[in-house]
Amino acid sequence: MKPGAISPQVHGLFDPATWTVTYVVHNGPGSACAVIDPVLDYDPKAGRTGHASADRVIAYVRAQNLQVEWILETHAHADHLSAAPYIKAQLGGQIAIGDHITAVQKVFKGIFNLEPGFKLDGSQFDHLFKDDEQFQVGELSGRILYVPGHTPACVAYQFGDAVFVGDTLFMPDVGTARCDFPGGDAKTLYASTRKLLSLPPETRLFMCHDYPPIDREVAFETTVAEQRARNIHVHDGVSEEEFVAMRERRDATLELPVLILPSVQINIRAGQLPPAEENGIAYAKIPLNVL
Repeated sequence: MKPGAISPQVHGLFDPATWTVTYVVHNGPGSACAVIDPVLDYDPKAGRTGHASADRVIAYVRAQNLQVEWILETHAHADHLSAAPYIKAQLGGQIAIGDHITAVQKVFKGIFNLEPGFKLDGSQFDHLFKDDEQFQVGELSGRILYVPGHTPACVAYQFGDAVFVGDTLFMPDVGTARCDFPGGDAKTLYASTRKLLSLPPETRLFMCHDYPPIDREVAFETTVAEQRARNIHVHDGVSEEEFVAMRERRDATLELPVLILPSVQINIRAGQLPPAEENGIAYAKIPLNVL
């Protein structure tokens, strides 16, 4: 599939609480669609979940008379909980992620000491994508680009001239994702960014997040050409050695995301809450002095 062959319609919904963008990709009203990186609202003070962000996605899908065929995760997010099961219950579709999620599950099953029955084969998801795998969303053809580095399981989704990059790249004035989570690696991320930036210059790139400087509005669409010219971390001319040194130095100063502990243990379950205990309540674990 050539990136310029089709230009799908893309609708982004920004969640200000987590700085996350959820996308609906389709071929016009009445067509099939994919939902990418849906957000489940979570109040860390009360431990309560909500559906306001996901309901905005559902409202758009219904208003456009779209049929959800896929609910796609770019990786097991550390900054928000996934609303994939809620979207599926309301609209249908298969929940999918890259097949390297099994490596992430293995690491975090140990960190959270999850129940013995928690499987490490990715079977919590409806489908696990392999690198370069192709799939259909109605008349749209999708392709998987394996882009590890932020996590070992990161993938990007390409539909025609549109690529959804997850946390691999941010807007040019923000740079790139951190690499200090378990299994992350700056050298690997550099290779993944060059893979994305080797696509045709006019390719549209859609960010999973935006953390804008105070002097601009939220934005989440750019191009390969713009990233190669202006990305503060990986513009053309930045060497692997320079990038790795910058990324490791910067990562050492970053605090962990506020929602990393509830997010990861739920997102490696494809967004399902942990099994309820004998009192009927589900609990998220907080490992002390580990991360």
